Amino acid sequence: MNSVNTYLKSILFPILVGGVIGFITSNFMDYSSLQQPFLAPPGIVFPIIWTILYGLMGISYGILKNNQLTDDKINFIYYSQLGVNALWSIFFFVLKWRLFSFFWILLLIVLVMIMIILFYKKNKLAGLLQIPYLLWILFASYLNLSIYLLNR
Repeated sequence: MNSVNTYLKSILFPILVGGVIGFITSNFMDYSSLQQPFLAPPGIVFPIIWTILYGLMGISYGILKNNQLTDDKINFIYYSQLGVNALWSIFFFVLKWRLFSFFWILLLIVLVMIMIILFYKKNKLAGLLQIPYLLWILFASYLNLSIYLLNR
């Protein structure tokens, strides 16, 4: 039962963070009114993808937590990237700091790469489950910069 609680908490926490940020930014979403770059997905795709990614993030962290493989460094990187991720939406949608948001997402990419390496060293599956997250934020950085350039 302890294992189930560990996974449940690990999965629900990032999903809850994403949900709160989604609620905060919902009145400021202007994605559909912006000039879109090539390959820009429809807005409905984002909450679906992010729910999956937050779930994978929680599963990865749960694997480490459940096997007593977390440490201060892993906790710091994990929660830092989650915070940087959350703040990106506020910078991009609420404050409309599109160029700043691009540089902020570069910080997120670095943190996620470090997180993947740290997770992988402790448990290969925990690290590999974060590859879709990295790929998505690489794509999101393309969208971010392109939106900035097309709408300035």
